[in-house]
Amino acid sequence: MGFNARSAWAIYKRELARAWRTVFGTIISPVLTTCLYFIVFGAAIGSRMTDIGGVNYGAFIVPGLLLLTLLSESTSNGSFGIYMPRFTGAIYELLSAPVSVAETLVGFVGAAVTKSLIIAVIILATATLFVDYTIAHPFLAFVYIVLVASSFSLFGFILGLWADGFEKLQMVPLLVLTPLTFLGGTFYSIDMLAEPWRTVALFNPIVYLVSGLRWTFFEQSDVTIGVAFVATAGFLALCIGIISWIFRTGWRLRD
Repeated sequence: MGFNARSAWAIYKRELARAWRTVFGTIISPVLTTCLYFIVFGAAIGSRMTDIGGVNYGAFIVPGLLLLTLLSESTSNGSFGIYMPRFTGAIYELLSAPVSVAETLVGFVGAAVTKSLIIAVIILATATLFVDYTIAHPFLAFVYIVLVASSFSLFGFILGLWADGFEKLQMVPLLVLTPLTFLGGTFYSIDMLAEPWRTVALFNPIVYLVSGLRWTFFEQSDVTIGVAFVATAGFLALCIGIISWIFRTGWRLRD
């Protein structure tokens, strides 16, 4: 059987329509939160900070703040999109329909990625109001942002299948993802840390994501761009493998 693009497109449109019905919480709220970060760290504190690697501090934190929002929103969009059909029982209609795993992922995850990209564009445009920055490699930055958004939308999809309540749906993003992002070099370079904390920071996977995006902006990072790409692509492949296993075994889908 081939790929049924119409099925994927129907799921995709439905998920995007849901986003526009809740546009404040889905798009406006994360953008406003990021603007507050720019005001506090970029304008107020940034004016008192020295350059980092020859880059103005306000510009230096742009990739980190973008990822801070991108990771959170991609995970939330991906998890909420599949959790609601499970919560309402509509998941059984999807399971009984002639829709493959690939079509399901393209629909749900594609919509989550699209929402995240819209937020990313708005944040980058808004950042120009607070700091002056340039992107050294725009195409690589776009590819990397899409890769990160896809990876964490898939991760959110897994969380949406795993969670059996709204508390669990928010537990991992709030208690795990957000702290790791704050400690992953969002507001600083890990080269500024003393040992052994610099070595400890390298065990934080978010460090590689922030470093990869920061390199596409300023051609400087805490880890090489190749390692960052490989780490992100590996996480993407792992999430796809887990989701394939879930649909093959029916875990959490038929409970």
